[in-house]
Amino acid sequence: MQQPQLDLRVLQYFVAVAEELHFGRAAARLHIAQPSLSVQIRKLEHSLGTPLLIRTSRSVSLTSAGDVLLGEAKRLLSAAERAVSLTREVASGVRGTLIVGFQANAAAELTPRILAAFKNNHPEIHVQMRSFDFADPTAGLADGSADVAFVRPPLPAADWLAIETLFIEPRVLVVASSSRFAGLSEVSVEQVVDEPFVARKAPDKWRDFWLATQARGGQPVRLGTQVATVDECFEAIMGERGIAFTQASTQRFYDRPGLSFIPVRDVPPSPLSIAWRTDVNDELAREFVETARTLASFGGVPNLVDSRRPASLSSSLQSI
Repeated sequence: MQQPQLDLRVLQYFVAVAEELHFGRAAARLHIAQPSLSVQIRKLEHSLGTPLLIRTSRSVSLTSAGDVLLGEAKRLLSAAERAVSLTREVASGVRGTLIVGFQANAAAELTPRILAAFKNNHPEIHVQMRSFDFADPTAGLADGSADVAFVRPPLPAADWLAIETLFIEPRVLVVASSSRFAGLSEVSVEQVVDEPFVARKAPDKWRDFWLATQARGGQPVRLGTQVATVDECFEAIMGERGIAFTQASTQRFYDRPGLSFIPVRDVPPSPLSIAWRTDVNDELAREFVETARTLASFGGVPNLVDSRRPASLSSSLQSI
């Protein structure tokens, strides 16, 4: 039987629908008409011989086949994007690319220093910083769309994943400036345990870490809303749909009118780590890790819990 030919453009359409689970939002994201998008998805299902989506008048969800295709489609699209990028770089004289995944404020004040030092040693290498949302705590390492990444443990345990802590910083509570907690110099989890929280759309254990479930004494989380990115999180907080814990350095990079950041005295701190794949022989990634390791040893990030890499804390938080 002849295998169906997959059009990358149609795969992009499918990924948008699968991520948004809403044809209208997906069409707006893709800048195409919704009827045209629906037709393309129907054609894709017909060519594959199986439904990819379950459609009702109220919702859209993935079938088992659709869930599998989503993961594979994202890998294919990432590989295609990389192929185009590498081809253009070779044509322009650049000898290679290193993709560095990150979330939010990456490695805080260390980020530009690490990039500058690596670029100084490898002027022929193009370093591309690529942002990932909360759904992928590995910041692109899991599907190979990043070569090395700045990550916030805990991460899913995997044989191919190596993680090294660069620094450890406190977590703080973020509330709306209108909140009754906004004027406090410090809070405890007990004080806010009954408040609605903004949760991250992420794997359960990573989401639970940022909800501080282990510090709640068994008290369930009151969910205000769920978000995919740090910007969405702060918009939800300013809209008084909940409060959230985040790393202390976030205030220095994302502080804005309408938000208040409050120290929390009884939640475990947040490690910032460098991560890479051990199943890929990537000399550039190893050199980037060594650069990050060296610069982290000199400090440079304010208000750390400890600038060293304590084994007890690292081992308990790195993986789940």
